[in-house]
Amino acid sequence: MPGFELFGESEKSQVQDVLDSGVLMRYGFDGMRNNHWKALELEEALTKRMNTKYAQLVSSGTAALTVALASAGIGAGDEVIMPTFTFVASFESILAIGAIPILVDVDETLTLNPAAVENAITDKTKVVMPVHMCGSMADLKALKAICDKYNLLLLEDACQAIGGSFEGKPLGSYGDLGCFSFDYVKTITCGEGGAIITNNEEYKTNADHYSDHGHDHVGDNRGAERHPFLGYNFRISELHAAVGCAQIERLDDFLTIQKKNYTVLRNALSPLSNITFRKVPNGGVENYSFLSFFLPTQEIAKKAHTALGDAGVDACFYWFDNNWHYYKEWEHLTSKKSLGKLPQEVVDQLPDYAKSDFSKSDAWIGRTVSCLIKLSWTEEQVAERAAKMKEVLAKFS
Repeated sequence: MPGFELFGESEKSQVQDVLDSGVLMRYGFDGMRNNHWKALELEEALTKRMNTKYAQLVSSGTAALTVALASAGIGAGDEVIMPTFTFVASFESILAIGAIPILVDVDETLTLNPAAVENAITDKTKVVMPVHMCGSMADLKALKAICDKYNLLLLEDACQAIGGSFEGKPLGSYGDLGCFSFDYVKTITCGEGGAIITNNEEYKTNADHYSDHGHDHVGDNRGAERHPFLGYNFRISELHAAVGCAQIERLDDFLTIQKKNYTVLRNALSPLSNITFRKVPNGGVENYSFLSFFLPTQEIAKKAHTALGDAGVDACFYWFDNNWHYYKEWEHLTSKKSLGKLPQEVVDQLPDYAKSDFSKSDAWIGRTVSCLIKLSWTEEQVAERAAKMKEVLAKFS
């Protein structure tokens, strides 16, 4: 991770096809495009790889979450349960449709704590949205049971975990809807892009229309298409889809490399008594894009992270102080800062997160260090990195 590390001739060839046709838009211009439909090609590849009936490409992972929620009819005043540890796009997508992000604690999986989820359910709850952070998954079996019990939708944010699986199913396909990001730093990239996968035909149809101004895409004359409901512009371009067409074919190769490099680092750290690793739920297989581990205390973890950087071990993250990925720095959410007026439902229903007690999340995230697994490392570089990490971390008992 990320896929741009190994850009090559296949990506160039796919992009050149689009440039040769001159058609960069995914819809229309049938006679000009030489029968090249890159977005459709990538959607078909995704359905095959993810073992789902449908896929809908959009302009980003954030757009994927927004469109997925809208496609299922989620809107003003509906509550969506999400974790305290994620990317800001999670709550942005919820707020974008006037719904209410309900933050709950994470556990040793670094994802949603099922007990905390059940405790947060109200009569306004419509969706449980686990975020498979850093390449590994939530306890989907427990969350699915909760969703079935309370008749809730299970929406998987698998933007950081494409290629992982749970109980033999690709991440994103276990719930009612799954979302991916193909931005520049993801395991496979389009530069910018995202996708929704589902087995529900209604959600697919809604996502198809909603992401293109409500166009129904009936017939071969775009100007004559009808608009059964309001929509917005979340389209992906053919150029971005073309890069994805090449990258999806390389996903399994990327995963093999990631697992190999991850395993070298994990094996080096496993003998250290002061290190424990994040929990992967039974039946889960990571995509190995990050190696995440716990130090004994928050203070030690912070010092260890600094020491790793000082020793030249780059691409390691201490999330507790990260302003994009952990609730403690989401001051714009806490203060409800917006350029325009927020929907009244959001103003009235959004919890006062300045007063919320997420100490159970703090206990895990405060002790966590995550190290990115790169695709471009040589065997020598991985071995050197493993030795350096072990040497540094052994000093922090």
